This record gives sequence, C-alpha cells and structure tokens, in this order.
Amino acid sequence: LTEVMGMITLKYTNGFTLLLPSALAVCFILASLWMISLSLKHLELGITYAIWAGSSSAILALIGISYYAESITLIKTIGVTLTIFGVILLNLGSS
Repeated sequence: LTEVMGMITLKYTNGFTLLLPSALAVCFILASLWMISLSLKHLELGITYAIWAGSSSAILALIGISYYAESITLIKTIGVTLTIFGVILLNLGSS
C-alpha cells in the first residue's frame, strides 16, 4: 500500500515543485522499496516484482477510475481484470 500511497501523493507534487507532497511521495516510495527488499529475503525476485507491480497497477487504475474520474473503457476493464487474475495466479504458483 505504500507504493499506492506514493503514486497518489506523486499526483499532487506538481512536478516536485510542492515541498510537502514531494516529501511524502519520496517517503512512501522509499518505504515501499524497503518493504519489497525485506520480502526478497524470503521470496523469488521475479514473482515478488510481478506481484508488487501488478497489484499496485490494478489498485491505482481502480482508484483513478473511482476517485479521479478517469475514463473507463472495455479495454481498461479487461486489462485490470487480467492483471488481478495474473497476480492471483502468481500467488498460487509461488506457494
């Protein structure tokens, strides 16, 4: 979730010209990288990165549609759905 918070906060940095949102974005992103580095002690790199990137992307797409009135199309819906199923399959396959 720190990755998601970092990306949401990044939206408000105005190109890193606003101090508080910029500092928060950097803190969230660094926390996310630290947590993924901890998980890499126990999990495979490829699976870990795929789950991290896929789940963050799907969550951010849903937040963008829900809270920021971003457009939703059939192609986006299919893409997010496939990403979610992909993350589920990766989790099942790494057990």
